[in-house]
Amino acid sequence: MAATFSVFPEPTPSFWRSLQTLNISRVIIAISLLLLLNLRSTKDIWVFSHVFAIDICTAYLISSLGFAILKVVHTRHFILQLLSQITLDIIIISLLYLGSGGGRGGFNILFLFPLAGVSILAPLLWAFFFCSLVSLLLLSEGMYRSLELDDGSLVSQAGLFGASYFAVVYVVNRLASNLIRQEQLAALRGNELVMQQAINRLVIADMDDGILVLDHSGRMFEMNPAAERMLGGNLKKGMIGVKLADVIALRPMVDTLADIQIRNAGKTPRELEDEISFVSIPCYLDESKGSVSGSAIPRSGFEHSSFGFRSERPHFVTHLKLRMIIVKDANETGLQASANDYTVIFMQDVSDIENHAQQLKLASMGRLTASIAHEVRNPLSSISYAASLLNEDIAHIEDNKEQAKRLLKIVDDNVGRLNQLIEDILKLSRKARNDVEPYFLMPLVLQCVQDFVEIKQVAPDLIAVAHEVDFKVSFDPGHLTEIVSNLLSNAIRYASGRSGSIRLYAMINPGGRQELHIQDDGPAISFEVRAHLFEPFYTTSRMGTGLGLYMARELCLNNKALLDYEYRVDHSDAEDSEPKGRFVINFSGLNA
Repeated sequence: MAATFSVFPEPTPSFWRSLQTLNISRVIIAISLLLLLNLRSTKDIWVFSHVFAIDICTAYLISSLGFAILKVVHTRHFILQLLSQITLDIIIISLLYLGSGGGRGGFNILFLFPLAGVSILAPLLWAFFFCSLVSLLLLSEGMYRSLELDDGSLVSQAGLFGASYFAVVYVVNRLASNLIRQEQLAALRGNELVMQQAINRLVIADMDDGILVLDHSGRMFEMNPAAERMLGGNLKKGMIGVKLADVIALRPMVDTLADIQIRNAGKTPRELEDEISFVSIPCYLDESKGSVSGSAIPRSGFEHSSFGFRSERPHFVTHLKLRMIIVKDANETGLQASANDYTVIFMQDVSDIENHAQQLKLASMGRLTASIAHEVRNPLSSISYAASLLNEDIAHIEDNKEQAKRLLKIVDDNVGRLNQLIEDILKLSRKARNDVEPYFLMPLVLQCVQDFVEIKQVAPDLIAVAHEVDFKVSFDPGHLTEIVSNLLSNAIRYASGRSGSIRLYAMINPGGRQELHIQDDGPAISFEVRAHLFEPFYTTSRMGTGLGLYMARELCLNNKALLDYEYRVDHSDAEDSEPKGRFVINFSGLNA
């Protein structure tokens, strides 16, 4: 018996609701039968006593009410309740069917009620079982009536009813099975959705970035704890429905959002994702206690930062980076289009990042200052030494002019070295121009080479410039001239001096990256030196300052380009497959 019952599906709340619907339908049918039996026209069709039929219907009504009450007070043993109810239905309807003279009373249609119920709530095997019992009853009664009345059509009629029952039971069971599977799938998807929503709420509540959601009228719809912390107590989660413009401290944010919307009125919501703005919000949150203080000044002027140190915030202002997305159509929400647009604002507190960057900048400045002091001290020592010797020999300077000239040259060389160091540092502080119109690269490179040849007085055929490839760039011409001159000065020190030993040419690689190559025929830079090549004050030359390549790379970065030393195989030289070193300026951006 346990193995038989195991084929039943696990009863869900919908099964119990369907069982109660079956109970209510049974009560209605029992009442209808009692009303039918009280009609005078039906009293003559009964084989047995008419009063007995009324008693059967009365007992059926009481049993139906009992089953309905049982389901309410005892929602257990679903299988037993269902089978007992279906069995009672078939017994009562069979008695009424037989008592009304078989098919003459029209009660055979009532068999569809329990058969449809069992086909919905039970497996198909059980539905066919009860359908077989009813069909056997109809066939047996039909055969008996046909022998009694000598009418063979009664058997055929019973057979048709039996076949109809099987067809109805099968169709109803298949439809019910599909609905049950869909309900189970919907319940599974619902559970997954609830779990996903719980995970989303947990992630949003725990994430460092603040999220603030505004409705179409600018009222606060939702926010996470990080946003509440960043807004410094000016807006809290319990203030749902408050208009952002009504909070005085948040007026800068309102103005910024309004400016973004006006400036990007024609853009799609996805195009707004790249729109970033910065705003400063007064902070009234006492983070040492984790609550909003009553005054505008926290009790402690310090707070813990995300970098593990305590930083002072003298003005008690939170600097926020804002990014906005507008959810306004069915593509964003997956639902039908709604007139209520929502604005999702992503906030990032950059105060600690700015403080950390400032400390890194100060630390770098300290290292740079120490390096400059070291570089300046050596020339000053030489100048001081030469001046001391000149002071000692000043009385005999007419007798030793060669010695005096040598000492003066030491002073002049070191003064020039100091001047070059100062010029390189000043070049680093010069920002790139942002209003440069795109221009072709190679004509400016050729002009740089010609000026360099004239100033340095080198052989005109020493530097070869190729014009086969050219493209437009947006690069500060003054910075590009400084970079090319610096790289040419570096190349002259290592080139062989033959005609064309230094080459400059542009190329576009297969990936579409636009490059300028500066290459000489001298020995390639070793990998050990390559690792420190662009570090400030690192030099392999006795007279170099160590700032040339560092300055060239920084100027490239200021113009959103990249300078690097690479080892490549020249495709034009088929006989030599060894990679050769060269400086490469990438004009396609830092991400190319």
